[in-house]
Amino acid sequence: MTQWFFRNGELAADGWQSVVDANLDGWQHTGLRVAQLGDGDARSLDAGNIERLIIPLAGSFSVAYVIDGEKDVVRLEGRSSVFAGPPDVAYLPVGSSAEITGRGRIAVAEAPATERHPFAYIPKSEVPVELRGSGRSSRQVHNYGTPAALAASKFIVCEVITPAENWSSFPAHKHDENIPGTESRLEEIYYFETAVSRGLDAPAEADPFGLFATYSSRAGDIDINTIVRTGDIALVPYGYHGPAAAAPGYDMYYLNVMAGPDPERVWNITDDPAHGWVRGSWEGQEFDSRLPYSEEGQQQ
Repeated sequence: MTQWFFRNGELAADGWQSVVDANLDGWQHTGLRVAQLGDGDARSLDAGNIERLIIPLAGSFSVAYVIDGEKDVVRLEGRSSVFAGPPDVAYLPVGSSAEITGRGRIAVAEAPATERHPFAYIPKSEVPVELRGSGRSSRQVHNYGTPAALAASKFIVCEVITPAENWSSFPAHKHDENIPGTESRLEEIYYFETAVSRGLDAPAEADPFGLFATYSSRAGDIDINTIVRTGDIALVPYGYHGPAAAAPGYDMYYLNVMAGPDPERVWNITDDPAHGWVRGSWEGQEFDSRLPYSEEGQQQ
């Protein structure tokens, strides 16, 4: 079976901590780059038939970009960590190049594309923040790269915060068939980070982790059932995926990048029939009072 899960650093290439692209066997429609930058460091993005969304994970960055020969710079105000609310993000259209400088950790979501959309800057104050689920399925979603928030060609990008002991990406669901109005064909990338939960005083040897699972559908065989930590990446080319569960004492974050071959850029999913009923059980449950997470009150 093709490997679809990678530990932190296993996809390192060309100065990036992780690179997901079409060089991976069986992967076609989405990409991701993650890098840790220090003072004086820079990472370059070459022009090509690819659209990109630049997302500060921790720290702030400057992006010097070139579109149709015209140069400009955008400053992205970041955050202390991925558990401190949304950051500013910038969309780079097909054909643009860029150089990223700053201090901290940066992610670049990518998708091969030919249709061109304009450059876009979304400040953190305008990022749509969604509180999804209820009870122990409560989670926080930053929808800066969804169709409602961003004009793009192919990809759908968002990030999810799951507080300790909560579940997300559940009920398990899939998006690997083109059933108009019901289900989309979308590859999906999960990039994970984990941390000691807010307000807890953990010992130095604490080892933040979460759990993530996938399983097969008629579109293909896949089996991920593993502990995840900061920097780990799961690829979902097909099949049911979920849950993503945050262990007691530890919060979990993941960045999702989705894209596929369908002409419509839409996230339509099909729940596993065995578990879809769980959504109805949320009605009447109290939402997790720990959310929303923002920069204010962030534990250092």
